[in-house]
Amino acid sequence: MKNKILRLNDTLYLTCIWISGLSVIAMSLIIPWGIFARYVLGTGSQWPEPIAIVLMVVFTFFGASAAYRARAHIAVAMVTERLPKPTQRLLASAIDVLMLMVAGFVTLYGAKLCMETWGQTVGQLPWMPVGATYLPVPLGGLTTLIFVMEHIAFGQQGDRAVVTFDHPKVKVEAA
Repeated sequence: MKNKILRLNDTLYLTCIWISGLSVIAMSLIIPWGIFARYVLGTGSQWPEPIAIVLMVVFTFFGASAAYRARAHIAVAMVTERLPKPTQRLLASAIDVLMLMVAGFVTLYGAKLCMETWGQTVGQLPWMPVGATYLPVPLGGLTTLIFVMEHIAFGQQGDRAVVTFDHPKVKVEAA
């Protein structure tokens, strides 16, 4: 069962990476178009900026979720590494609980925000509901919540092959 869950989370992790990467690529294409349309064609397009903002939110929330699983997030461990091991374990457990609370909060209240604003439309994009622009918030929160629960149940997964595929493999020889 554990291996099945971990493989499922590997797929979820790769999905987060792909979504984040495609968002960055799309932003990299949309922003120059907006600049070109404004300064070369002399007619500014209204859609590049709101779409780029939505893509940045997508990149941020799904990228942060993947970074948490890969242990690639910013962590200041200077103080905690100098504490006794029992205190380090206690702080690690407290951090896990806090991460669960934050991810749960983002998921729950992000979903409420989406539902409450679904009937409104974006000014420059009348076909797009405002609630749709907020969807990355609860979805990214949910993926983070899943990865936090995985960390609590199975430990850190930052060394899995799906996460470290591009890292050089180092052979450790016995001394």
